[in-house]
Amino acid sequence: MHTEGRPAPDNRTAWQTLLADLEERRTRSRAMGGPAKVARHTVAAPGRMSARVRVAALLDDDSFAELGTLTGGADIPADAFVAGSGLLDGRPVFVGAEDFTVQGGSIGPGAAAKRARLVRLAGQERAPLVTLLEGAGHRAGNALAGHTATPNDLQALADLAGLVPTVAIVHGPSAGHGALTAPLSDFVIMVEGTGALFTAGPPLVEAATGERVDKHTLGGSGVHCAVSGVAHNAVRDDTAALRLARRYLSYFPSHAWQHPPYAGADSGNTDTAPRATEALLDLIPPDPRRPYDVKTVLAEVFDAGTLLELQPAYGASIVTALARLGGHAVAVLANQPAVRAGTIDADAADKAARFLSVAGAFHLPVVFLADNPGVLAGTAAERSGVLRAAARLFAAQHRLRVPKLHLTVRKAFGFGSSVMAMNPFDAQTVSYALPGVTLGGIPAAAGAAAAKQDADTTRRLTANEASGPWRSANALSYDDVIAPTEVRDALLTGLTRARARLTGPIEPDRRPGYLP
Repeated sequence: MHTEGRPAPDNRTAWQTLLADLEERRTRSRAMGGPAKVARHTVAAPGRMSARVRVAALLDDDSFAELGTLTGGADIPADAFVAGSGLLDGRPVFVGAEDFTVQGGSIGPGAAAKRARLVRLAGQERAPLVTLLEGAGHRAGNALAGHTATPNDLQALADLAGLVPTVAIVHGPSAGHGALTAPLSDFVIMVEGTGALFTAGPPLVEAATGERVDKHTLGGSGVHCAVSGVAHNAVRDDTAALRLARRYLSYFPSHAWQHPPYAGADSGNTDTAPRATEALLDLIPPDPRRPYDVKTVLAEVFDAGTLLELQPAYGASIVTALARLGGHAVAVLANQPAVRAGTIDADAADKAARFLSVAGAFHLPVVFLADNPGVLAGTAAERSGVLRAAARLFAAQHRLRVPKLHLTVRKAFGFGSSVMAMNPFDAQTVSYALPGVTLGGIPAAAGAAAAKQDADTTRRLTANEASGPWRSANALSYDDVIAPTEVRDALLTGLTRARARLTGPIEPDRRPGYLP
């Protein structure tokens, strides 16, 4: 009888033994630290999830494909690092999650290799990378295994900057090597009450320096979102953190060789059309000495419900935000007159410069709203390095190759005008001013007093400062002077003018990227 090509009758039986072994190993790995440890971990704080639940909640339903499931063997499930790829709003994304229920989420040799593989895959396949942090850094037992050369995910992560969007979420304490993932990422979210970042945790700090400190005083969200600037936004729990990561990525392309995704009516954005911004007549006081909250202005100008502020508690005299304008994703840099009249200090300048680097790398047009009396002066400001920070911000806005849309709202003095892109013939797509703006190298009254000018000269300098934007417009320092009611439509005109750059091919000879 001819049997060539026909399966042997016992093949299926033989496979069952192998498949049962595979399923048993998978089940052990997916159990993480076991039911008891997972239960203790998740009930320790309201809203806390396990590593695998976080991954599933971040991604589209049933889209996760795991990488290195069996790393670590039977004793260290997944080597304390759950990793793989999936879909986020239908787009591919890579994700890695430290599993605190397995040896405190520490990094063993297998996890180190997996982390490096994950980051390299994100660059190779040109897809965003999200890292969920809650781990103790390198595993103490690694030293007993002897020195071996292992791949380094931090090197790969540094190379990834500006090529694909990267997000880090700090769900719990994250120390050492793992914690360095955060400052090397574009956007860092911290969970209040549980998230903490530090080079070394409280026990090591005490051993090294004698200082006794708890983890949140050392590196909690109050430290890194408001004081150090290492992290961007703090949220109440894991669910809010994962939701924020999804929203942040919705403004960005999957990689730097794409334009940002357009969000029109099909995506639920019904506010894409031109419209008058009548409310600005009530929101903006013409008197430049009176404060107002620029966030209310931004909410009126941009598509309804699309404004997402980044780093709200750090460098608060400048607002950095993502938004949509006519459905197009844009980056927004605005002085905040409600904080020291909008004066730019070192923290604000540092925050803004890094924000512009990310926006430029991923082709987001930048909208500048200038309303400041200049760069902060004084001994404390000088010692903080405000000149260096302001110079870095100036260089960042100058290097932008994306459409730049500028509006001077009420005032712009000295270097405070230049860092906000009020620079004639510096590649602005549009440059506007509202009536009544006051401009100058320094405020006239202060300058006259410093130069010991007489009363008549002081009067003429002050009158010139108060003369509005007409001289600048006459010399084409501004494209036009517009009414507050025309702000949205004027900015939309800028996007129309830049349509070729918003939709055309990315320059093939330009290697995207920036220093994190």
